[in-house]
Amino acid sequence: MQFKAKQIADITSCKTGCLAINVSDSKKLSGNAQIIDKATNGLIGKLIKQQDFTAALGNTLLVHSPSGITADRLLLVGFGNEKSMSAAQQRQAIRSAASAIASSNAADVTVCWQSANDLATDAQQLAIEIIRQQYRYTDKVSTPKPASAVKKVFVASDKGKQTTAVNKALNNGQAIANGINSCRKLGDLPGNICTPSYLASEAKALAKKHPKLTTKILSEKQMKDLGMGSLLSVSAGSDEPAQLIVMEYKNSTSKQAPIALVGKGITFDSGGISLKPGAGMDEMKYDMCGAASVFGTVSAIAEMGLNTHVVAVVAASENMPNGHATKPGDVVTSMSGKTIEVLNTDAEGRLVLCDALSYVQRFKPRSIIDIATLTGACVIALGRHNSGLFANDEALAQQLLSAADTTGDKAWRLPISDDYSEQLKSNFADLANIGGREAGSVTAACFLSQFVEGQAWAHIDIAGSAWNSGANKGATGRPVQLLSQYIIDQG
Repeated sequence: MQFKAKQIADITSCKTGCLAINVSDSKKLSGNAQIIDKATNGLIGKLIKQQDFTAALGNTLLVHSPSGITADRLLLVGFGNEKSMSAAQQRQAIRSAASAIASSNAADVTVCWQSANDLATDAQQLAIEIIRQQYRYTDKVSTPKPASAVKKVFVASDKGKQTTAVNKALNNGQAIANGINSCRKLGDLPGNICTPSYLASEAKALAKKHPKLTTKILSEKQMKDLGMGSLLSVSAGSDEPAQLIVMEYKNSTSKQAPIALVGKGITFDSGGISLKPGAGMDEMKYDMCGAASVFGTVSAIAEMGLNTHVVAVVAASENMPNGHATKPGDVVTSMSGKTIEVLNTDAEGRLVLCDALSYVQRFKPRSIIDIATLTGACVIALGRHNSGLFANDEALAQQLLSAADTTGDKAWRLPISDDYSEQLKSNFADLANIGGREAGSVTAACFLSQFVEGQAWAHIDIAGSAWNSGANKGATGRPVQLLSQYIIDQG
């Protein structure tokens, strides 16, 4: 799909498959809405008077073959009270416009609107939303849903600096959306296809595609030599070998230390010996969505060509219950040297992450962010709207919350303190892998914090935000946009 800024002298003469304009709910039409209304002999005013269209926030109406203008279709997008529109409401309007554009059957679309917000910001979000609408899961589906007809999207802009800014924003939006959709595809793939070895092959393919990106895969033998007994205790019950995937994107002349991303990649989670209930277990293919979001973010920053240095580590494994599987009560030794009593084998994400967190510190990163579908407790606490954010560093926490606010990829900060760590005490090891029913998402974060002492670290629990259940079951691609924005902000 092609996105491009375009100067348009007269929108009434714009030859396009679909012309999209915004309409505010003020009593008097203004801007492009006024121009189009005049050219079409009062069409917009009549539609509003007849209540066929209201300019309430997010409302859309597609008009075919409007007389008086050269566009084949006219798309009206309600902006509500534009003067008081918040950034979140702006994103809502853009999301509605993108949905209407995707279903318009137009091959090319020209977007002409004015808003109180920065046009480049709107253009980036528009590109993201339109490409998100393009996503279709096609693997193993005999008759996939038809793709959108849209091939080209033009955004009207002024000459000079604005055109340059809009083109850059469109390119960035396209890269981020491609990363989101690649994350969704990895999440949606079934566990018999998306194995740890499959993720390793995807990482190698990504490195071939982007010259600034290198990939290294550590085998179970290499992990054993490094002392990763915690990670390997999870893969012990699976016929599929674990993979530690290390990707490094380096496109910076700066000597600043890298940003580190660490993803939980449990490609299927049966719960191990602490077997999960059968109902809904199919959704445990999504237990690698933390890893998928790392892949999507790395893909996005590489496609954008950001001037930055990022190291990404994915701990990939299955969690299965065979005769070699770790048992409740077993004690394992992590790469850090700390011993862990495994009280519940279904709390396996933290067992793979702690060794990955220890490993990534050899790169001496300025910040470490791990992303994981870690706890059902986080879903109970925050539902599906917000990812759970934990951090031991105030500046890092605020930077991530700012990125969440900018993108609408929501996160909510939860506490982390030594008080909760008391629940992880063990009589038989340095710590236990669970802390009881109370504050389950917090004690999980406290567990991970034991392996990043002295580091600026954040943990994002995406158990509630990584996928949707029910009729709309599917991966969401979160928090790729949040992470991408955070890296852009860091420069």
